[in-house]
Amino acid sequence: MPSMRERFLPIATVVVVILALWCVFVVVMNRQFVEDQARRSNQTLTFSELVEQTYHSKRPVLPAPQQVATEMWKTVFQTKITSKRSLVYHAWVTLSSTLVGFAIGASFGVLLAIAIVHNRTMDRSMMPWIIASQTIPIIAVAPMLIVVLNAINITGLLPKALISTYLSFFPVAVGMVQGLRSPDQLQMDLMHTYNANQRQILWKLRLPAAMPYLFTSLKIAVAISLVGAIIAELPTGAVAGLGARLLSGSYYGQTVQIWAALFMAAILASVLVAAISVTQTIVLKRMGARP
Repeated sequence: MPSMRERFLPIATVVVVILALWCVFVVVMNRQFVEDQARRSNQTLTFSELVEQTYHSKRPVLPAPQQVATEMWKTVFQTKITSKRSLVYHAWVTLSSTLVGFAIGASFGVLLAIAIVHNRTMDRSMMPWIIASQTIPIIAVAPMLIVVLNAINITGLLPKALISTYLSFFPVAVGMVQGLRSPDQLQMDLMHTYNANQRQILWKLRLPAAMPYLFTSLKIAVAISLVGAIIAELPTGAVAGLGARLLSGSYYGQTVQIWAALFMAAILASVLVAAISVTQTIVLKRMGARP
């Protein structure tokens, strides 16, 4: 197994490079505004003064890392969770619709995959439509779906969850189809030798073989489910959720607020994917899989 250094050194290297590029572009992106302000005040800035002011601009085009970190610290740890200024509050609103949509989408994807594997007609008729459904831009589907559901008095969490469902069922369905079909012919012949029926083959052979494919698909699905929940909050005029936070930040030119919400979304996605990874390790270990 790889050591801790081998695991985290590449990640740390990428993070350092990204932070270095970020710091450079803070100066590049905010330079024009700072120079315009100095010109209006008849000031001449040295390079060090220019850098310092670009890093502390009140309305930066690109916020500096410490500005984003300060905003996150203030809105996560120094603000009451029940306050609408709290990022934790907005993250929970988005997370709730993400988890509901993910649960529905994953369940539907697994059931659809089982039906496709066991029914040739379903395979030929449904797979093209499943693939075609993902070619429709979600930003176009979300407003239409929410307007239709609002017309029949369905509001709140469910419309946002359905957008997450729409995005998350696809990777699960495709991954599970591949996983359920992964047993080779010799294994299938052995099950037939034991006079196993389709249900027994599913439970004893196909589903265990599909577990690695399922968890890989779930990692993709939960991340894209979070994206779906955020997108669903944008056209609704929502006042809560990370999508609403992004929207209000764009309205009022609060780029620091936007970046803090983006980082919170990234942290949420990382936690969700990590939770599935831990579950995968536990489940596969109990099934006797080798590390």
